[in-house]
Amino acid sequence: MTILDKIIADKRKEVALKKSVIPVSQLEASVFFDRQVASLSTNLRNGTRGIIAEHKRRSPSKSIINNDFSVEEVVKGYDAAGVAGISVLTDTKYFGGSLEDLILARACTTIPLLRKEFIIDEYQIVEAKASGADLILLIASVLTRSEIEQFSKCAKSVGLEVLLEIHNQQELEKSLMPTLDMIGVNNRNLATFEVSLENSKQLSALIPSDFVKISESGITSTADIIDLENYGFKGFLVGENFMKTDNAGVAARDFINQLQNR
Repeated sequence: MTILDKIIADKRKEVALKKSVIPVSQLEASVFFDRQVASLSTNLRNGTRGIIAEHKRRSPSKSIINNDFSVEEVVKGYDAAGVAGISVLTDTKYFGGSLEDLILARACTTIPLLRKEFIIDEYQIVEAKASGADLILLIASVLTRSEIEQFSKCAKSVGLEVLLEIHNQQELEKSLMPTLDMIGVNNRNLATFEVSLENSKQLSALIPSDFVKISESGITSTADIIDLENYGFKGFLVGENFMKTDNAGVAARDFINQLQNR
């Protein structure tokens, strides 16, 4: 089993347990459930150099990245830095995140929040809306085409945007459908965890212009952003590069300022 296989197997058990304890009706009673979501895709289409910063404590590939920041510190810092959106990891076992992180993030900012999670059930989409998310992530490598269609329609029904993550041409071709808003190319091979920006460059021409293009993982410099912009990318997911510093918000601000001055 790959690490991804293990994550998905554990996720199925976790979601089954949650569903047995917290009914959907309780999630739908959340104060966040009827709020108007903020559109990340609009931010990226209309803005320039759209940095999506990430709150991420650890990962299977890097172990602990940073456990010292509070969610409030990170999110308020990112907001002040001028990011286009914030990705919040909610997987506990492998990434040290939680739904509470998402709820706390929502209390700190009005900018778009992505629930970064391994979604394998509609229940998690309702959870995302109930916890203050504006968009969800669907990972093509772990879902069938019919599941992508089912989950993206579910997201739309509760007002959430959808970011689909792909790693290769086959995943892109099986996944394209009008219920998606953004296509993210993950530069990290989830089997080996090796990273290469060439993956985004090679797949960029295959992504229809209907979808906002986002490059994910391995972005460490402003030169990377400028290079990827030449391939039509509008969004850039940056996590570890900010979180591994002493102050994620200041690191994001300095990065964005440097980018704007180039």
